[in-house]
Amino acid sequence: MDIHQFFEPVPEYITSQKYSHNSFFNYIHYFGDTFPDLKGLQIAIVGLTEKRGMLKNDSIERGSSEIREKLYHLKKGHGLYKIADLGDLKIGNTLGDSLQLIYSVGEYLIKKQILPIFIGGTHDLDIGQYLSYQRLDKLVSLLTIDAKIDMEEEGTPSEKHSQDIILHQPNFLFNYSHLAYQSFLTDLDLIGVLEKLHFDHVRIGNLRSNFKEIEPIIRNADLLSFDVCAIQSSDAPGAADAQPFGLTGEEACQICRFAGMNEKLSSIGIYGYQPYFDDNRNKTASIIATMIWYFIEGFYDRKDSLSFKSSDYIKYTVSLDAQPSLLIFYKSIRSEKWWMEIPQGDQTKFDRTTIIPCSYQDYQMAQSGEIPERWINAQLKLF
Repeated sequence: MDIHQFFEPVPEYITSQKYSHNSFFNYIHYFGDTFPDLKGLQIAIVGLTEKRGMLKNDSIERGSSEIREKLYHLKKGHGLYKIADLGDLKIGNTLGDSLQLIYSVGEYLIKKQILPIFIGGTHDLDIGQYLSYQRLDKLVSLLTIDAKIDMEEEGTPSEKHSQDIILHQPNFLFNYSHLAYQSFLTDLDLIGVLEKLHFDHVRIGNLRSNFKEIEPIIRNADLLSFDVCAIQSSDAPGAADAQPFGLTGEEACQICRFAGMNEKLSSIGIYGYQPYFDDNRNKTASIIATMIWYFIEGFYDRKDSLSFKSSDYIKYTVSLDAQPSLLIFYKSIRSEKWWMEIPQGDQTKFDRTTIIPCSYQDYQMAQSGEIPERWINAQLKLF
């Protein structure tokens, strides 16, 4: 597959600027006169300009360029960068065609073990990101960060795309998690649906009161879909549906760092940026660029092998008076992160999900004789 044909180069007005010698720009390859060589690449930035998924779509087509301009001026972080900016993905004749292009390019990159970072476009484009996993012969877990739960029965694609993902056939979704939703923007019936399906959901207040406890949820994701409207408008005004409450820019960056450190996560999309609504210094573009920078920092700080039988992990067994009689935990010596084992039964298709991320708090709960809620929800999904 020659993916070069699907991309437009990075605009020259961005690449012709003067960047400092230690800038992000000077340590990556970009699509200018020639398309980057994908051999040995680890991360690929993919710009999206498709905007037909929502009604208030002013200036979305400029979003990816504004983000990369801010990103290029940041200083290089640690690690030996093997990163390329592939430019902007061309728009299809229809919205469906654009989703197909995202799907094809995403699948191609992931199969080559290149992690795509999708920037720009409307949030419904995460359908294409999700479909990139359709033919990879595995179940995946999707993490969405959004002020709203986009599962409306009727409306534009950007208002119901999460529902479309959950209902998609063939079904290869093991878990859906939603962080940072705001109760006054959310139909209680939708919360009930998530609970019936044993999907994780954490509203902004609970997230903020115990921020460290969301790390295992992030660590369980194969792909991350982030809507900019989840960040409070004082930090990120550049969205048609920007909210006065929400994540701070710092919290958004921390989430992205957690995601980058997640060894199993293989794609991320940051959607919904609209320069038209941003301030005159493009503050939101700066926030998103910094989120990407922290994600990459996390990526180059990955430590865990996920080989739980190796000497990199300490195994802990907790005895309980009730069923299950034993709970098994693993702690990484390198990162000090925790996992717990879920009995797999005869359903071999769930092999890779039988050891799930957890927290030290879950281990403490088991020691006190209680079964952690994470264990219960995983067991219910498996059977």
